Amino acid sequence: MNRILAIIERDLRRFRRSPTLVIVSMVMPLVQLVVLGYAFGGKVQNLKVGVLDEDHGMPAIKVREMAQAVAANARTFETIYYHNQATAMRDLHDGNISGLLNIPPEFSRKELAGTNPKIALVEDNTDQFASSALEGSLNQLLAAYNQPAVPARLSNKVTLSVVEVYPYVPYIQYLLPGTIVLAIFVSAMIGGGIIFIDDKARGLHEGYLVTPIRKFELIMGFNLAGTAKAILTGLVLVTLGSVIAGIPDPLNAVRFARMMVLVLMTALALISLMFLLMVRVSDPLVPRAIFGVLNTVLFFPSGAVYPIQAFPAWMRVITTVDPFTYAVHGFKQLILKNTGLAAIGGDLAYLALFTLISISAATLLFRRTL
Repeated sequence: MNRILAIIERDLRRFRRSPTLVIVSMVMPLVQLVVLGYAFGGKVQNLKVGVLDEDHGMPAIKVREMAQAVAANARTFETIYYHNQATAMRDLHDGNISGLLNIPPEFSRKELAGTNPKIALVEDNTDQFASSALEGSLNQLLAAYNQPAVPARLSNKVTLSVVEVYPYVPYIQYLLPGTIVLAIFVSAMIGGGIIFIDDKARGLHEGYLVTPIRKFELIMGFNLAGTAKAILTGLVLVTLGSVIAGIPDPLNAVRFARMMVLVLMTALALISLMFLLMVRVSDPLVPRAIFGVLNTVLFFPSGAVYPIQAFPAWMRVITTVDPFTYAVHGFKQLILKNTGLAAIGGDLAYLALFTLISISAATLLFRRTL
C-alpha cells in the first residue's frame, strides 16, 4: 500500500505544479457547457417569412393578420410582403427569407364554399431546425384559424391533457450531465494517457521498473492518482455547472453526496479505460492523435446531446458498451430528477464491472520491460 501511495503522491504533486492542466480540466468543460447549452437550447425565432397574397379576400386578410400576431408575440418569424411570385422565389433561393406563405387566388372562395381551401408553404429545407419550427408555428396558426367563431357548448372531440412530472428542463440543464462526464474524461485522458506516455518518453518509467513494485500496484497507483484528479474536476463541474445551468437547489447536500458517488465510479471507469488503451503505447503523439476520435466515439453515442432512441441499430451497439452512456444516464437521474442511488444502481454496477475488467486487462498487458 505504501508503494501505491508513493505513486499517487508523486503524480498529484506534478499535477499541482501544472496550472495549465488544471485550467484545461476544469474551465474548458464549463465554457463548453455555456456555449453549447445556449447555442443549441434556444427556440428558433426571427425567421424571415415572405407572404404572397394572390387572393385579397377577407379570409386571406384574416390569415395575414394572424401571421402578424405571431410575428409580434411569439416572434417565431417576421413577415415580409411580396406582390409577385418571381421576386419572392428569388429571395427564397438567395437565402433572404426562410419560407414563403402563398395564399392562392381562389382561397377565399373555396373557404366560404367549404371546398378544401389550401395555403402553400414553400420553405428552404436545407436547415431542418428552421423549417421544422416554421411548419410547427404555421400549423398552430391554421389550427387557430379553423376554430369555429362560436364554439359548441359541448364537444365530442378527444383532447389531450399534458401533465408534466418535472419542471421545464432547458437544454443547458439537459447538457450538464454529459458535460460533467466529458470533464472527467478530459482528466482521464490527461492523467491516464498523456502523462503516462510522457513518462515513458522521458525515461521516468525506467525508475519504476527497477523497484520491487508489482504490476498491479503500479497500475493501481496510476489509476487512483488519475481518479483523484478526475474527482476534483467532477467536483468543480457538479457545483459550478449546477449553478450556471440553473439547477433548482444546486447545493443540496444529499444530492451532492449521491453525485460524488457517481463521480467516483465514473472516474475509476474512464481512468482504467485510458490505461487499458495506453498500456502498450510508447509514442507520446498517439494519445493526442486519438483524443478526438475517442471523444466522438464515446461522448456523442452516450445520449449526452441527443436521445439514444433516435440512433440507428449499429450505433446502439456502441451505446450498450459505452461507459459514457451509464454515467450520463446516472447524472441525468440525479440532477434532473433528484432520484436516489437505487435508481442508478444498474449504472453504478456497470461502471464498477467495467473498471474491474479494464484494470485486470491492463495489468495482464503491462510489461515490466523497456
